[in-house]
Amino acid sequence: MLVLGIETSCDETGIALYDGTNNKIVFECLYSQADKHSLYGGVVPELAARDHVNKFLPLLKKGLSDSGCCLKEIDAIAYTKGPGLRGPLMVGASFAKSLGFALNKPVIAVHHMEAHLLMAKYDAPELVYPFLTLLVSGGHTILAKVDKSGSYKILGQTIDDAVGEAFDKTAKMLGLKYPGGPEIEKRSIQGKSMNFSFPRPVINSDDYNFSFSGLKTSVLYKINSLKKEGNLSEDLISNVCFEFQNAVIDCLLHKTKKALKDFSLNQVVLSGGVAANKELRRRFSKELGEEYSAIYPDFSHCTDNGTMIAFTGFEKLNLYKEDNKIFVNPRWSLEEIANG
Repeated sequence: MLVLGIETSCDETGIALYDGTNNKIVFECLYSQADKHSLYGGVVPELAARDHVNKFLPLLKKGLSDSGCCLKEIDAIAYTKGPGLRGPLMVGASFAKSLGFALNKPVIAVHHMEAHLLMAKYDAPELVYPFLTLLVSGGHTILAKVDKSGSYKILGQTIDDAVGEAFDKTAKMLGLKYPGGPEIEKRSIQGKSMNFSFPRPVINSDDYNFSFSGLKTSVLYKINSLKKEGNLSEDLISNVCFEFQNAVIDCLLHKTKKALKDFSLNQVVLSGGVAANKELRRRFSKELGEEYSAIYPDFSHCTDNGTMIAFTGFEKLNLYKEDNKIFVNPRWSLEEIANG
């Protein structure tokens, strides 16, 4: 059973072919628009949508050619229905529905964040239900209990900025390029503790929510203070990155440990682009100890990609219902999956 996955929720064009029968990735192709959007300090939805249009066929042709497969061998097509940017989502949905109609193949709508968390099942077969998941990306920060595929209970989420968004905005304030997460991670390796006293917002609240807006504002005040003193050196930029990253990880780790304990779970899956952060992985692996285990997808599967869509599409094949309508859901909650 070969499932083609199409991912276009933001600024990555991902196309992959997954062999569900043999649990094997036949091919995966990914094009990132990050360099183009770095000129604007963030993703421009209209430009992202146009670029997806230009990349679909070249990526698909390359994947088929490199793997020796042909279109008629594809058994089903999966695409990202949401959440994400409406324009890019519509482009991906249109391409998937058109291809499915031409090939007379089923087309499965996939929830972007569900695909992120389920991809851990591919990379870590030992993962068993129920488990906790921490979805951390540019648009989401969600702590959820996963009872089984398709059954999710959101325990907490960000009440303002997503963690990836906070990384990007902080990097921009420091004059670092987009995307900001990898840049802050690289600079923090060179940094050291300066006791900047950055806050850990809502870390001791009784719920499982997160907040990064106040942390970001505190960093802005510190940057402005250092600039006013004429003291924002490259070393101090690295130190700010170090302190900011530590504050973020402290918040994520504290709430995750609280949820694991409160719900008597012993496994947590970290997924989404921010889960590629090596210091985040190191801290979680070290501080969760032997009582709990942290599971991560492969680094290449943390950021948006077509493989996670194809894999999730295969998992959802039994739920397929024929529908030729082109419809996306930019604000689709994990808890709404059962309702489409």
